[in-house]
Amino acid sequence: MIQADPSPERFRELMLDEEPAFEDVLACVFDIQSHEVQTYLTLRDNPRTTVAELAAELNRDRSNINRSLTTLQERGLVDRERRLLDGGGHVYQYAATPLPEARELMHETLDEWAAYVHDRIEEFGQDSK
Repeated sequence: MIQADPSPERFRELMLDEEPAFEDVLACVFDIQSHEVQTYLTLRDNPRTTVAELAAELNRDRSNINRSLTTLQERGLVDRERRLLDGGGHVYQYAATPLPEARELMHETLDEWAAYVHDRIEEFGQDSK
């Protein structure tokens, strides 16, 4: 799983908001776009959904849905499962990582980023001794 660090610009904007929405925090921490947040939320409400079903639900092109799903999988927010079809072949179904696990991933990602920033603070000015 690849976890992105929060964007400093997005983090700054988030901190300026007195009551940031969950969607904004999710987007900031995982450095994902609003359409990817909507894909995650839709999957959370509709587990075991296919790309075609998501495209219809979100009124987006299937290729855009595939890119969103790839990003969400890389961030650990979506799981993919292969289902065999009765007539032969298969289809992939997607499910959002359950909210408690997603929250934990958010905490872990933010903690790692904060530790990185703390290390940079400690290093500041050390080469000018």
